[in-house]
Amino acid sequence: MSSPFIHLHVHSAYSLAEGAIRTKDLVKRCKYNNMPAVAVTDTNNLFGALEFALAAADEGVQPIIGCQVSMEDGTQIVLLVQNQQGYLNLSKLVSDAYMTGAGGKDFAAKWPDVAQCADGLICLSGGPMHGVVDQSRLKFLHEAFGDRFYIELQRHNLPAEDAAEPALIDFAYAQNIPLVATNDCYFTDPSMHEAHDALLCIAEGRYVNEADRRKVSKHHFFKSGEDMEKMFADIPEAIANTRVIAQRCHFLLKSVKPILPPFKTESGRSEVEELRAQARDGLQWRLDNYVAAGTDPKPYQDRLEFELGTIEKMGFPGYFLIVSDFIKWAKDHGIPVGPGRGSGAGSVVAWSLKITDLDPLQFNLLFERFLNPERVSMPDFDVDFCQDRRDEVIKYVQERYGKDRVAQIIT
Repeated sequence: MSSPFIHLHVHSAYSLAEGAIRTKDLVKRCKYNNMPAVAVTDTNNLFGALEFALAAADEGVQPIIGCQVSMEDGTQIVLLVQNQQGYLNLSKLVSDAYMTGAGGKDFAAKWPDVAQCADGLICLSGGPMHGVVDQSRLKFLHEAFGDRFYIELQRHNLPAEDAAEPALIDFAYAQNIPLVATNDCYFTDPSMHEAHDALLCIAEGRYVNEADRRKVSKHHFFKSGEDMEKMFADIPEAIANTRVIAQRCHFLLKSVKPILPPFKTESGRSEVEELRAQARDGLQWRLDNYVAAGTDPKPYQDRLEFELGTIEKMGFPGYFLIVSDFIKWAKDHGIPVGPGRGSGAGSVVAWSLKITDLDPLQFNLLFERFLNPERVSMPDFDVDFCQDRRDEVIKYVQERYGKDRVAQIIT
């Protein structure tokens, strides 16, 4: 029989330079401990939400998406997604904090924004060490979230936690706020503590032998439900409420196909018509300027028409036009652009649109390596921009297609 305890405060490796739990390892640990659900609450980001949701669901573990959010006064709270609206609100809260602040370690969400984004979210107070302990802030969160607010208790054998806990419990009982037990997990088992400590040093540019630096204890690991029950044997309701919270969360994040902004033309032509016009004109320009005189143009023209048919059938005309647009803009403004790498270099259409600068027929490159009707997937152009002026290209794309339709990713 499984323990009633569910982990609701877990940092995966996507808590960059802070967490050390890989998604697959987390799911395996849940199954090993017979835990039916688990929450991932990475610090100030949702980078790993989709990977976690899919991996957990595939193994029959309920994924609870959450985030540990740093507030403007230096405290931290935990927000857990209940439903679709909650996910949208959490995404907005985190995005706004990055867009309006300095981002990274200077990330700071504003208290009024938390209240405005409360719908569909469960809030945990963050724990005695770094969470909310001030009674005015606790009341604020209680008013904002109502019965979806829990005061979080943690026991990592730290004196500060022992000192703060009695007041938190008294306040919770006085205000009729439920308690919940968590273990702030950063690694999977105690053997990883020393390596994780080194990770924190690397992240902050400190040395292991320095005393006045950030540390987490050897107890910040993924404990079993039985261990947590023993630890909180005096407050069994705090354990039971972890399962109550898990049952209140019923949102499964699923992957969706990329949604591209429309490519608008001055001529009013459709994307299909525009792509055909630009590709044919571009091919003629390539033949006139980059192919030896007297070369038979028919193989190029036949290949172009074949590729256009495939691109249209797969629904990617707009994608080619958008990529061509910002590459042409960069070249027109003297910003160095690479010749095009990867499988995209096998496309005559891409060559004609100035996305790439290699003649696919000259080098016997196959279009099917790039776009294959039997394997429908988003095309992927490897494009290199000069790092000194790359920001100008990004700004152009944002202004051309809308800031709300442009995102950047890290790899």
